Amino acid sequence: MPDLENLLGILARSLVDEPDKVEVSSTETDSRVDLELRVADGDIGKVIGRQGRTIRAIRTVVKAASVKAGKRTNVEVLD
Repeated sequence: MPDLENLLGILARSLVDEPDKVEVSSTETDSRVDLELRVADGDIGKVIGRQGRTIRAIRTVVKAASVKAGKRTNVEVLD
């Protein structure tokens, strides 16, 4: 789903030191969208945040945006 990919990319790029290394890919089924986020090694901590607060907030925003499409979403941060 391109809109959710763009949203995740924008959110991630605003947090990291190396925004050009942010990559978002997605896999879509009938009822679910799986989004994978890759960032530079030094930026993983910025995306995850203390005790996972930042990634939890990102997931909440992406899930709220996916309600319009009627699909469930899953956001994973890859090494």
